[in-house]
Amino acid sequence: MSLVIYFMKHLPSLKNLFYLVNLHQEQNFNRAAKICHVSQSTLSSGIQNLEEQLGHQLIERDHKSFIFTAIGEEVVMRSRKLLTDVDDLVELVKHQGEPMTGEIRLGCIPTIAPFLLSNVVQHCKQVYPELTLFLKEDTTERLIDALGKGELDLLLLALPVDTSGFHRMKVGIDPFKMVVHKDLSDEIHEPIDYQDLPDESIFLLQAEHCITGHAITACQLGESVKINPFAATSLHTLVQMVNCKLGTTFLPQMAIDAGILNNTDLITMAPPGETPYRDIGLVWRQTSSRILTFRTMGLEIQKLLEQDDE
Repeated sequence: MSLVIYFMKHLPSLKNLFYLVNLHQEQNFNRAAKICHVSQSTLSSGIQNLEEQLGHQLIERDHKSFIFTAIGEEVVMRSRKLLTDVDDLVELVKHQGEPMTGEIRLGCIPTIAPFLLSNVVQHCKQVYPELTLFLKEDTTERLIDALGKGELDLLLLALPVDTSGFHRMKVGIDPFKMVVHKDLSDEIHEPIDYQDLPDESIFLLQAEHCITGHAITACQLGESVKINPFAATSLHTLVQMVNCKLGTTFLPQMAIDAGILNNTDLITMAPPGETPYRDIGLVWRQTSSRILTFRTMGLEIQKLLEQDDE
């Protein structure tokens, strides 16, 4: 047997690697089979075939459960990257010369998604009708994890965040404004000094929302005694807390421009010092072959943000 024939015979199929990755993700044979659009027995035999080809046990099975072996975990991790690279290769060839066609799986954080994504989608439908966006909203940490696993192609995030191993492109800035109830505005003297605010009078989001860290840093909220221990789950919850005259908060300008303060008795004020802001940027894998697509998308989003500033 020639070396080439031996190599081809023992080369694992992408299909079986796909089965393995989805089984690891779902931790259930039935659910994984449905995602792969095959029967449970087909998925199981495919993974057994993969183990025979590799010469190692990837899954320890009994009658009711299974666990991945250490080498199985390693194979899953490498298979994700391999399948992602193959998908990028197919997209590159399919849309050669036409970067703004095909599909983009775009992830976005909750403090941006409700206020910008609808404009992005509508704009792309008009300018790039052959481009389809599939959207996912989640926290920064989960989105970056999904990007690394190849489950998403592109992220729209608030920077700075740790994007080691990824490319990123800044597309604009989003200033913060201090928000108070109009009946309490006379009690806050400008220029604002945080020392004058009551203890526990500043409301922020839960820690997993990166805007909390951005607001603390950008707005120079050094004194934790001023921050209320209650942590909201969304910007809309913050608005309701402040509208009940319980204190103040900081909101990004894009949320204000999108009308988050409509039908409230809240007004905006300039925080102390230089105008605090967060950077808005796109993030994608360094190994992706769709750089032109993502940079073009970044320029389009940049235009939309600049329009909002006018």
